[in-house]
Amino acid sequence: MNIEQIKNEIKKFAESKNFKKLIYVLGIIFILALVFQAGMIVGFKKASFSRDWGDNYERNFGPKREGPSFIRDNMKGIPNAHGAIGKIIKVEFPNIVVLDKDQTEKVIIIKDDTSILEKKEILQKESLTVDKFVVVIGNPNAEGQIEAKMIRIMPAPENMMGVAPVINTNVAPVINSNKQ
Repeated sequence: MNIEQIKNEIKKFAESKNFKKLIYVLGIIFILALVFQAGMIVGFKKASFSRDWGDNYERNFGPKREGPSFIRDNMKGIPNAHGAIGKIIKVEFPNIVVLDKDQTEKVIIIKDDTSILEKKEILQKESLTVDKFVVVIGNPNAEGQIEAKMIRIMPAPENMMGVAPVINTNVAPVINSNKQ
C-alpha cells in the first residue's frame, strides 16, 4: 500500500456512518463526564461549607449548645451555603447575624461592594437593623461565614415561612397585679 491508498482509506472511513456514530458517542460521553464533574464540584462546595461552618461554630456563635441526642440527631443537615432568608438578630458592622429559615444563625459579612436593596431603592448598610427580614445571596468563606453580594430587605411574611420568632429572654414577664 502506498501513501495515496492509505489517505483514501482514511478519508473513506472519516466519511462513513460508523465514524459519525463514534464521534456522537464520544461527544455524549464527554458531555456526561462534564455534568458529573459539575455535580461533584457543587457537592464538594456544600460539604466544605458545612464542615467549615461546624469547625468555626464557637468562634462565630459562642459555645455549642448541647442537647438530648434525639434533638441533635434530628437537626442534622447541610445548611444553605450561598445565602440566608430570615430575621437579623445581631448587627456588628461589617457583620450581621441572620436567623435563617432552618433555625441556624448565619454570620453575614458586608463588604464595600455589597448591594443593599429595599424595593427599588439602594440603601446603605446602616439601614440593616435588628428584626428586619432579609434575603442574602453571597459566597461562603473558609470560616463558615457568608460574604454577601446582595442583601434585599423584605417585608416579613406573616408566618415567617417557618422562621420562629426571636424571643427576648432579657425581658421579665409581665405579672398582672389587678386580679379580682
